[in-house]
Amino acid sequence: MKPIFIAGPCVIESMEVLEAVAEKLVLLREQYGVDFIFKSSFDKANRTSLHSYRGPGIEKGIQMLADIKEKYRLRILTDIHESYQANIAGEVADVLQIPAFLCRQTDLLVAAARTGRTVNIKKAQFLSGLDMQYPVQKVRESGNDKVWLTERGNMYGYNNLAVDFRNIADMHHFTDTVIMDCTHSVQRPGAADGTTGGNREFVPAMALAARAFGADGYFFEVHPDPDHALSDGPNMLQLDDLSDVVASLIN
Repeated sequence: MKPIFIAGPCVIESMEVLEAVAEKLVLLREQYGVDFIFKSSFDKANRTSLHSYRGPGIEKGIQMLADIKEKYRLRILTDIHESYQANIAGEVADVLQIPAFLCRQTDLLVAAARTGRTVNIKKAQFLSGLDMQYPVQKVRESGNDKVWLTERGNMYGYNNLAVDFRNIADMHHFTDTVIMDCTHSVQRPGAADGTTGGNREFVPAMALAARAFGADGYFFEVHPDPDHALSDGPNMLQLDDLSDVVASLIN
C-alpha cells in the first residue's frame, strides 16, 4: 500500500503560491501514482510574535482552498484552532488537523469529530506517543472513527526538538494511520529572533527514518521560495526538492 503524502505551504500567502504548489503536486501524483493531500493554513494562530503574518483569515482562506480543490482535484487538509472553525473549514477540508499544542483541547476535538471529516491530531511536543490514546478516545467517543495521528518531535531543552521514532509504533496501538511530520520536526522553536528557525537539510533523513519505523504517510511543508516564505521558511522544503524525497519513500 502506497503512503499518504501531505504537502503545501505553511500558511496561505497568495493564490500564486498555492497554485504553484498544487501544479507540482498534480505532476508528482501522475508521475508516481501516489495520493497527495494539499495542506495550507488560513490562519496561524500560534505564531511566535504578535507581528508575524498569520494568513488571510477563515472566510477568504477557505474560499482559496476550495478553489484549489476544484481546479486541481486535490484533497484538502487545514488546521483549526477554535471550535467554531470546525464546521466552516469542514465544508471544504477533507482532513481537519488539530495543532500539536491543542491536541488535548476537548471542545476542539469534539467539534472536529462531529463534522465527520478525518481528524488528524498532531502529537504535542510535551506528550509521548502512548499519551495520544486519550485525544483519539475523545474523537471516537464523539462518533468519528476516522482519526490519524502525527509525530512531530518533542521539546529537547530550549529552542530544539528531538524525534523519538518509537512514538510511531506506539501510536499505531490507537490508529491504523500514523503520519510523520518531516518538516516541523526539524524546527528550532522561537530560535530566530522572534520567529521559528529550522534545519530543512534534515527533512529527507527524517522521512526515511520514519519509513523504517512504519509510518503510513509523510507531511511536508513546501514552498517555491522558502527563504522568503512568510511562515516556517527555515524548515520548509524547497518545492523542487519534493520529487526526490517522494521517490526515496516509494522505491
